[in-house]
Amino acid sequence: MGNLIRFCSILAPEIKVRMNPSASGWIDKFGSLVEHERSIYSDFGSLYATLKRLGFVYGINVKVPKFIVLQHVLSEDEKAKINLLTGLYGAFRLETKEKDFAVFLERIFQFYKTLEVSRISFLNKILTGRKTSAQLEKLIDSRVYLEDNMISKTFNSIITNSLLFIDVLLFKRYLNQPDNLKAYAQALEYLTINVTYHALSSKEKNKSDERLAQLFESSLTFIDSNAQNFDGSYRNQLLERRSVWENRYFLDVACLTVWEDKSVDYQESEFIFSLGSDLGIENKNVIQSLDEIKTFFRRNSKIIAFLKDNNLAVQFYDSMSKVVNKLILRNSKRLLMELSESKELVFLISKATVKDLTPLERKKVQNQLLDIFKSIPSLAIFLLPGGAVLLPIFIKLIPKLLPSAFDENRVEK
Repeated sequence: MGNLIRFCSILAPEIKVRMNPSASGWIDKFGSLVEHERSIYSDFGSLYATLKRLGFVYGINVKVPKFIVLQHVLSEDEKAKINLLTGLYGAFRLETKEKDFAVFLERIFQFYKTLEVSRISFLNKILTGRKTSAQLEKLIDSRVYLEDNMISKTFNSIITNSLLFIDVLLFKRYLNQPDNLKAYAQALEYLTINVTYHALSSKEKNKSDERLAQLFESSLTFIDSNAQNFDGSYRNQLLERRSVWENRYFLDVACLTVWEDKSVDYQESEFIFSLGSDLGIENKNVIQSLDEIKTFFRRNSKIIAFLKDNNLAVQFYDSMSKVVNKLILRNSKRLLMELSESKELVFLISKATVKDLTPLERKKVQNQLLDIFKSIPSLAIFLLPGGAVLLPIFIKLIPKLLPSAFDENRVEK
């Protein structure tokens, strides 16, 4: 019996791995996992601390919660989707003491409808009529991505909304005080972008600062940054009584902004401690916030996308690798079926991973792969003019195509 228990404990993580946040059904899978977590977070402070370590509070998603273990490397947008849903559900459980995922889904639809995020035509359809997890997947996508088309997602390194944690703060408030939510959302965005701009003004700017400013400005939903006043009068609103966690968020955004260049000079330090004073935050907690951003950068500087200063060719390759990897995982079953019927193609792909192919072999691989892609609609990107330049990336990634990649989001009944 003891051996059986140990065997089951070894297999337990495998139950959690089969979730693909880029395939339909991932929210149902998330719900089946999260509902069985007995005590995800004891209070909002622990939820906030977790989301900060994941990078979600900073708008730089580097990890996902530990109760979700995945086999393949996630892109930042996939991490952002998981972390957003984790934050929203965590707030829901803490504020309502309810863990029924179906009830949570209904409240989320009501929340976003109240926020009036349905300016895009297809969102109007999502927020009316029958509410399903499939519709919520589209809604979450609309909140995470800054652009709607694949081309801009592919070629633009800034693809995810960096202010998504505001959604969590707003949902927390909505669950207790739903009145005037849209105005409150505008105030939170206004204060966040003001804090960012004034933190940037306290330091000598560089290219990464410009990227960070662009990232935040592109992420605004409720206000128009061009119409706002950045003269310092925002501090009057900071002095108003706001929630502890809203104030901690403002401080952490400021710490992120000043620490981006991996140093804090006297002027920047003076700004941070002055901001902390305005927010009613003790100096020891200001120091803690600075220490936490230092630790975050030290651990993740190599993978933080907006800090990379690669040339355009490297950026293109990195972006396309993520796209092709996602397409491979999404279509793994059909690809394996097609590849199994072409022993010569499998042999040549295997050979290409260890040595160069002859021109004739490369032509064979290209023609046979393009024939396969014609039968799989979501791989049509390879058939577009210039799509052949993606084939070397595909060939490099294809060894990752394993049977264990199938049906990631299937929920066992």
